[in-house]
Amino acid sequence: MSLFISDECINCDVCEPECPNGAISQGEDIYVINPAMCTECVGHHDVPQCIEVCPVDCISKDPSNVEDKDSLYQKYLKLTQ
Repeated sequence: MSLFISDECINCDVCEPECPNGAISQGEDIYVINPAMCTECVGHHDVPQCIEVCPVDCISKDPSNVEDKDSLYQKYLKLTQ
């Protein structure tokens, strides 16, 4: 799965620079995650860095973008080529 930022986001700006794929950007009201670029940090880190730094726990797995670890790794390889 890619990750999703809920409307509990407080726009604190800490998640965006932590994303190794550049998948997080400022949306209209809150930060958003591009599912085509989110690998849940597979290939970079053991755990998603945005979740680690989020002070309000508003980032979770996106049930509408289900991917297994192998799919996330293949996406990582494609993004880093």
